[in-house]
Amino acid sequence: MLEKIYFGTYTRNNSKGIYQAKLDTEKKEIRDLELFIDGIVSPTYFTTTDSGTLLTIAGNDQGQGGVASYNLTTPKPVLVDQKLADGASPCYVSYDGQRKLVYTANYHKGLVEVYRLENDNTLTLKDSVTYEGKGPRPEQDKSHAHYADLTPDNKLITIDLGDDKVHTYDVSEEGKISEIAAFQTPEGFGPRHIVFSNDGKLAYLAGELSSEVAVLEYNNGILKLIQIVSTIPVDWTKHNGVAAIRISSDDRFVYVSNRGHNSIAVFEVEEDGILKLIQTISTNGDFPRDFALDNSERFIVVAHQNSTIASLFARNETSGKLELLQTDIPVPEGVCVHFVK
Repeated sequence: MLEKIYFGTYTRNNSKGIYQAKLDTEKKEIRDLELFIDGIVSPTYFTTTDSGTLLTIAGNDQGQGGVASYNLTTPKPVLVDQKLADGASPCYVSYDGQRKLVYTANYHKGLVEVYRLENDNTLTLKDSVTYEGKGPRPEQDKSHAHYADLTPDNKLITIDLGDDKVHTYDVSEEGKISEIAAFQTPEGFGPRHIVFSNDGKLAYLAGELSSEVAVLEYNNGILKLIQIVSTIPVDWTKHNGVAAIRISSDDRFVYVSNRGHNSIAVFEVEEDGILKLIQTISTNGDFPRDFALDNSERFIVVAHQNSTIASLFARNETSGKLELLQTDIPVPEGVCVHFVK
């Protein structure tokens, strides 16, 4: 079976945009890497809709950044619309299929925006919020919005790495947001991304700056801390920053990438959602920014920002542990991995 993968990149050096490749699940290899969308500036994060639209972070050479929509149902991807503004691009984009809304988080501006994806795939700004805060670490000089996506009960959850806060909102059909609560992490935790259990009762929050994962109880927009665990060995003294976090569809395993230690930490979910570290495996590359489980969840693909390769791992569905299969996938400046459903 062949699965299609898209890779997002920075375009600071050799990368030209968004790349695509195929995962051959029988031969257990990734092949046929090629440029998919050319001429787009630093598409560092994106998602796709069931109707064949790609929503991506975008920018231009005039110092503007924003979000763009592409039609993927044509022989070649076609740019439909882009909303750019002066300054840095967002770092995260997600899609709300029920309400046809698009959410973006802008790290440099501390800004979360809500767009309507119109029937013609154009984008209309519906609401926004700008955070103002800071934390104790040097990287927390101001608010840094790093995530904006849906909870299992269709609320919006956003993460401010700079202010150590996680916000939850009700969202109207028109795209207006109203805050329910703000969860305060320990100082210097530096929250980045979050994943949820299928029943929506547990959440796992990645702490970029502290190299930790927080286990949280979730109930109707309210978060409560249960546990905090480290993602790196106790004797690791060099720089590390947690990046991506994923959870298997059976809720049994949580995976986290370490940039600096250059590894994936594998956790088993025990009773009451408590995490137990069962493996730390090298990604065989530098700065593993993002990774994703394939559609069968028998494989994991890791993209490295500082080395021009992606790595392929086999995943044991029973034990949750990973085994390195391939490291010669020539993805330049890789920062996003997306499997097409």
